[in-house]
Formats: sequence, C-alpha cells, structure tokens
Amino acid sequence: MAKEALPVVIVGAGPVGLVTALALGRQGIPVLVLECEADLPLDLRASTLHCATLDLLDGLGVTERLLQAGYRVRHWQIRDRKSGVIAEWDLGLLESETKFPFRIACEQHKLARIALDMLSDVPSVEVRFSCRFLNAHQETDRVVARFDADGDVEEVTASWLVGADGGRSAVRKSAEIEFEGFTWPEQFLGVSTDHDFEPDGFTYSAYVSDPVEWAAIFKVPHDGPPGIWRVMFPTDPALSSTTALSDEFIESRMQGFLPKATPYRIEYRNLYRVHQRVAKAFRKGRIVLVGDAAHLNNPVGALGLNGGLHDAINLSEKLGQTWGGGSDERLIDKYERQRRTISVESIQAESIRNKRLLEERDPAVRAERLAELQLIAADKKKAREYLLRSSMIASVRQANAIA
Repeated sequence: MAKEALPVVIVGAGPVGLVTALALGRQGIPVLVLECEADLPLDLRASTLHCATLDLLDGLGVTERLLQAGYRVRHWQIRDRKSGVIAEWDLGLLESETKFPFRIACEQHKLARIALDMLSDVPSVEVRFSCRFLNAHQETDRVVARFDADGDVEEVTASWLVGADGGRSAVRKSAEIEFEGFTWPEQFLGVSTDHDFEPDGFTYSAYVSDPVEWAAIFKVPHDGPPGIWRVMFPTDPALSSTTALSDEFIESRMQGFLPKATPYRIEYRNLYRVHQRVAKAFRKGRIVLVGDAAHLNNPVGALGLNGGLHDAINLSEKLGQTWGGGSDERLIDKYERQRRTISVESIQAESIRNKRLLEERDPAVRAERLAELQLIAADKKKAREYLLRSSMIASVRQANAIA
C-alpha cells in the first residue's frame, strides 16, 4: 500500500477522538476511528466549553451546533459556602478577544454526538464500534494496529495511530509511555437534580469554597427545558460506593449544601477518582496521544475536556501538513512541545491551584486568597487578565508561541 493511502487510525470515539477525525477528514485524509463500546458512551462528567475552545471549533462548524444544544453562560461565580458570592465574573469583558465571550454548558456526550453526525458527510472517515484496540507495532513509515472486532482479531496499517482512548489508554500502555503524576486521595461524587438553584442566587456555573466540604455546581440542558443542575462534592475515600451512592448519603450531602423542606429528586449519581497526570511523551514514533490519554486533571475550572479539544485541533492541523509526506514530520514533535508544555505549565498548575483555593483550611491563607479574588474582580483590567487565563485563551496563545 502506498504511503499516501495509509489512513490515520484513531482509537476512541469520545469528543476528542471524533473532533480529531472530523478535522482530519475535512482535509481529505482517510481516517478510521475504533471504539470499544457498541455506541457512544454516556459520559456525565465534563459539560463546560470555554471561549477558546468555541473559537477553535468554529472553523469546523461545531460551535454553531453547540450554540443550539447548550446554554450560553456569560457570568460565573466563586462563592464562600457561608458568606455567599466572593466574585462574579463577566465573560463579556473578553468580547474583543473572542468571537464567543461566554461559556457553553453542554454535556460532552452531546458534543461527541454532534461530531459523529457531522462525520456522516465526510466520506474519508469511517467509525467502527465494538472494536477493542489490542496493541500496535511500528515500522519505519507506518504503524500496524491490532484490534478485536466482536471476537475476530483484525489488523490495520496506518500512517499514524492516535490514542484518544481516555485515562486508561490502551494505546499509551501499548507504546509503553509513562503516565506521571498522582491521584487525589478523595473520591468525587457527582449528583444531578431537577432542583432549580438560580432563585437561590447561583449562576449556571459556580465554585463554592469551604474548608470542610467545597463544591462545584453547574446547570446543563439534559433532555431540554428546564434542564438539570449538577453538584460535585469531595467524599471520604474510605466510603464504599454503596454508601456514597445511597439515597440517604446523597440527601444528607445535598441538604448540607443547601437545606430545603422537601427531599431532592436525584436524576443521576456517579462516583469517581480524580488524577493529576501527564504522559511523559505525547509522541512515540508514529503513535500520538491526545486528550485524557495524554493528560488528566481535577475538574475544578473545566480544563480537561477543553485541553483535549485543543490537542485535537493542534494535532489535526499538523498531521494535515505532514500526512503523505507534504511537510517535515518534525511538526508532530512541535505538537508535543506545544501541548505537553501547556498540559504541565497551564492545565495542571491551574487546576491544582483552583482546587486548593476551594479546599484551603488555614483561615488566614483562605481569607487572603478570597480577598485577593475580590480585588481582581473589582478591577476591570485585572479581571480581564484573569478571564483570559480561566477561559484558556491565554494558554492557546502560549502554545502557539512555542517554536
């Protein structure tokens, strides 16, 4: 098979893998996406898309569909559990920096569905479900991937193999790339309820600081109006999943968060561990990592999915230039330099800083940090600089500046 005809194989049909496929397919590059599940997984975690991400996805036509599927969130809060709002941020301050001066609240499985639907109009891309990646071996100018397709082992020869298969990435493990970092001690409990928190003073996105039990709260569209609210708490790692997911335990946590006369009606509940990890390399020969396969972080600040989508756009631009020998393959090394640097210096650092702000126990340190946020929010210039970082516009610019 001629080198020019070899497809790019992407393992993982989550939003990052499918957006990568869409961006490559729009350039006429043949792509095969392998997904181990029988259909798109219903992932209930990530649901916030930042300004910078909306700008990047706009060129593919994805943002237009997200605007129809999600909520526009212009204002978001940092709160203290006892005293209320510490700072309320207005993303309208960024209207000269972005086409989309707001966040979009939209569940990540809906973004994956949007990308998959758009791929139906891209003939060079094939998506195969119930195909579990097994391993790969590399040759000079190609990589051969083996996968299990409903019990039959098949092989495909690819120009490049992209691991977009999540934190437990089989592609990363097959390439023997270390996943450096640590796991937070607590478990994270996510609860979805139909209770409307807006009359209680909450914006559609809010982070609640507390030395004992911090929280994050978001409104998402769900199945349509009126939407549902998600609340995320840290929980004792010693608790069994049976206890942590029980009606009694969840009700006690929700009443502790915001007491009300009637019980909360819970739509969804999930319990998971959270990691801060970055792959030691984002490229090994013709194997490249994107998204959670390359980096994981805690969800405070909504940087994980967004960072993965930034990987997808960055990599697809460079693969588009190098596929078929059109440009120097060292461009893929540039992808690694840009995105790994941002993963370490921006996404990891910022998400750790965000979590520690919410959970700070030292009263003096806590008071100092919250007071500093109030001062920043009250100064338009400082608030704008803060929002450039939190909306990830600054990190995209930082990545692009890396030679």
